[in-house]
Amino acid sequence: MIHDQIPKSGEFFNPVLDALRSLGGSGTLEEINQAVVEAMQMPAAALEQMHDEETTNQTEVEYRLAWARTYLKLYGLIENSTRGVWTLTDKAAGISHVDPKDVRRVVQELSAAKRKQKKVGNKQQPVIEDADPAEDEENWRKRLFVILTKQLSAAGFERLVQRLLRESGFVQVEVTGRTGDGGIDGKGIARIHGLMSFHVVFQAKKYQGVVSAAQVRDFRGAMVGRADKGLLITTGSFTKDAVREATRDGTSPIDLIDGDALADRLKELSLGVQVKMVEDVVVDDAWFDHI
Repeated sequence: MIHDQIPKSGEFFNPVLDALRSLGGSGTLEEINQAVVEAMQMPAAALEQMHDEETTNQTEVEYRLAWARTYLKLYGLIENSTRGVWTLTDKAAGISHVDPKDVRRVVQELSAAKRKQKKVGNKQQPVIEDADPAEDEENWRKRLFVILTKQLSAAGFERLVQRLLRESGFVQVEVTGRTGDGGIDGKGIARIHGLMSFHVVFQAKKYQGVVSAAQVRDFRGAMVGRADKGLLITTGSFTKDAVREATRDGTSPIDLIDGDALADRLKELSLGVQVKMVEDVVVDDAWFDHI
């Protein structure tokens, strides 16, 4: 079975650390994941295996790598910024190799400690734990994925992409998708700092699963002679060969935006995804003792 060819989360601990070291101590998710799969020489079939096509655009490898990062973060070896860049901590500098069993044990002990109750006055109240950022991240992405792939119509998704491009600085954005148009759903003009502009055609692929290299080639064939660049946006993900095909030398350039990048952009622009700040109010009992 394909799942048997995919390492468990714990088997990714050291490859993730090695990847960050090879990247100079920091890297984006894409850079880290790419470095890991190349170092581990994982077969294409394993890389294309989806975790759950009904709720997420994540592959099984990406899902297990996400858990590996979560464990390593709780263990204190890596940390991430709000911009999605992961870095090695000072603690990691003196560690060349970790024992996956030890990492799991320490993290499980930390989790158990958080679940313990603390005594407040004469009442036993549960400790209120901070929400796990990784879990919150996964939950909103899952909800958005379901909306985009199951509730939003194909025409609605094309309009969403049109709005996204407009909010991102594109002008003259039109949805032109129609039968026989070779997979081109729209066009627009990207302006760079008000000095340069590029004519762009785009394909909005409301999709559960992975987009193949053949689909990228088909899109390129449809865009030849019609634009300076192509933009392929999907709710799914791209195979490794599809990424290579999009940047192949001597061909018309195509930029790829997968489901995660799409979700990030919608969140950044507050298009259907709102970030709510929760006010944390704490009563200082001791303060009143001095009144």
